[in-house]
Amino acid sequence: MPVQQRKRRRQKNKIILKKSLLGEVLHQKRYIPLLIAIAILTLLGGFLFYRTSSLHQKMVPETEKNSLKKIPSDVRKVLQQQTHTASISATLHVPILMYHYVEYVQNTKDTERQLLNVDPNVFEEQIQTLLQAGYTFITAKELGDILDGKMPLPQNPIILTFDDGHWDLDTNVLPILKKYHIKVTAYIVPGFVGTNSDSLTPKELQDVVNSGLVDIGAHTVHHVLLKGKPLAYVQEEVDTSKTMLEQEYHIHVYSFAYPYGAFDAQTLSVVKQAGFTTAASTIAGNEQNQQNRYFLFRVRPGYMTGQALLHYLNISWNSYGYISGAKTIINNTE
Repeated sequence: MPVQQRKRRRQKNKIILKKSLLGEVLHQKRYIPLLIAIAILTLLGGFLFYRTSSLHQKMVPETEKNSLKKIPSDVRKVLQQQTHTASISATLHVPILMYHYVEYVQNTKDTERQLLNVDPNVFEEQIQTLLQAGYTFITAKELGDILDGKMPLPQNPIILTFDDGHWDLDTNVLPILKKYHIKVTAYIVPGFVGTNSDSLTPKELQDVVNSGLVDIGAHTVHHVLLKGKPLAYVQEEVDTSKTMLEQEYHIHVYSFAYPYGAFDAQTLSVVKQAGFTTAASTIAGNEQNQQNRYFLFRVRPGYMTGQALLHYLNISWNSYGYISGAKTIINNTE
C-alpha cells in the first residue's frame, strides 16, 4: 500500500503541475519561443536603462579636494628610469590656467560650483591683464609641437584650458575669446554633450569648433576615474572619446585631460598609444618639458587679476628636482 500511495501521489503532482501556468508553458513547446523573447526583451530593457542612466548622469568636476595633486609613485619610477636612458629636454616656463565654470552662479547654495567658477567680467579682466603683460596665448596642441621642435617657442607663452564642456563655454567664454582674438584649449566629455542642461549641446559645441579659436581636447567619454582601472576599461574611455569628437565634428584631437587629474603609468601608456601628443593633469606647476608632456602641470587662477595674477604665474611650485645636473620632475610625487 505505501508503494501504491506514493505512485498515486506522484501522478497527482504531475497533473497539478501540468494544470499550472508554468507547467502548461513547459509542457507545450510552442511557448518556448515566447519565453525566450521575454528574456531577451528583459535583458535589452535593462541594458538600455543602464545606458540612459549613464548618459544622463551629471559629472562631478575636479575640485581641489578630489583632484590628484602629486605624481603617482609608479609614474615616478618610470621617470627615474628615463633620466638614466635618455637626455632631458629643455624645461619651458608655460603656465597653464585651468577653468571649469565662467558664469554668474545663480544658486548660492551650490558651493562646489562657486568654488570652481570665475565670473565672466573677472575672466575678461584676467585676459586683459595677460595681454597687457605681453603673454602669447597658445594651445595644448601647439605646446606639443613646440616640445617636438615643430614650432618655435613664442614670447611669454600661456595656455588657458576649460574642462568638461559646460554650456558657458559657448555662451560666456567664446564671445570674450572673439573680442580679444585669443586661442584656448577645451577638454570635452563627448558622452555628456546634449544629454543634460549643464553640458554643451551639439549645436553649441559645433559653434565653438567653427570659431577656430578653440583647440578641442578629450576628457574621456563619461568623465570617469581612470587610475587603477582595468586596461580594457581605460582604453575604451580614452580611445572612444577621441574617436567620437573627431568623427562627429570632423576635427583632429591632440590633447587629453584626466578626470580628477588622476592617472597612473598604465593610463599614461594608453593615452600615448591613442595618438594624443599632450595630456593635462591637476598637479600645480608652471613649467613643462618632455617628461611631463603627458601630465602637464596646471594652476587655478581663481579671481586673481592684475599684479596678483602675474605674481601667481611666476611662483616656483617645487615640482622639479635635480638629477645629474638636469631638471627632472620627480620631487612632487605620492
